[in-house]
Amino acid sequence: MKLTKMSHACVRLEKDGRTLVLDPGGFSEQDAAVGADAILVTHEHADHFDEGRLRAALEANPAAEIWTLKSVAEQISAAFPGRVHTVGHGDAFTAAGFDVQVHGELHAVIHPDIPRITNVGYLIDGGTVFHPGDALTVPGRPVETLMLPVMAPWNKISEVIDYVREVKPRRAYDIHDALLTDLARPVYDRQIGGLGGSEHLRLTPGDSAEV
Repeated sequence: MKLTKMSHACVRLEKDGRTLVLDPGGFSEQDAAVGADAILVTHEHADHFDEGRLRAALEANPAAEIWTLKSVAEQISAAFPGRVHTVGHGDAFTAAGFDVQVHGELHAVIHPDIPRITNVGYLIDGGTVFHPGDALTVPGRPVETLMLPVMAPWNKISEVIDYVREVKPRRAYDIHDALLTDLARPVYDRQIGGLGGSEHLRLTPGDSAEV
């Protein structure tokens, strides 16, 4: 499987000539989802869900479909009739030839005064890749490649390190990194890589790796 990191939390996966895109939000490239056969959205925050990017992808490929949770589906189903599927924790489905399992229910706590919204993570092809969205969800299954939310208003580095330790992936690639400056990256690389217990990796947006 080919994994391409887009800006912030967006990831493109390619296998057998088909493309699955996760979380093409407002911090990602305008064409982040163009060329997708299927799109997964973890939750409704604008850095993960952008209707314009979804519309561009579905117009470019009339066969493309979206899988997401209810709060997002309610906002876009009318625009894309028959092409938006609602999923929740425990669901399993196939999208563009990728086997997907849904894990998690709630966004991480940003602040006690901010109501929590729903959030799901997606386990791809039996654990080849896990994208948790905006939560530190542990899928309870072996994970080869963890997409690691490295910097967010709702986390701190000790939690990120402990999350890697608990999931125990073979490797962890940074996502959710638009707020992390290049000046600070070596600190995160050193601490997560040294303390997480798994290989810690980073891709520049547009770069790819085989997983």
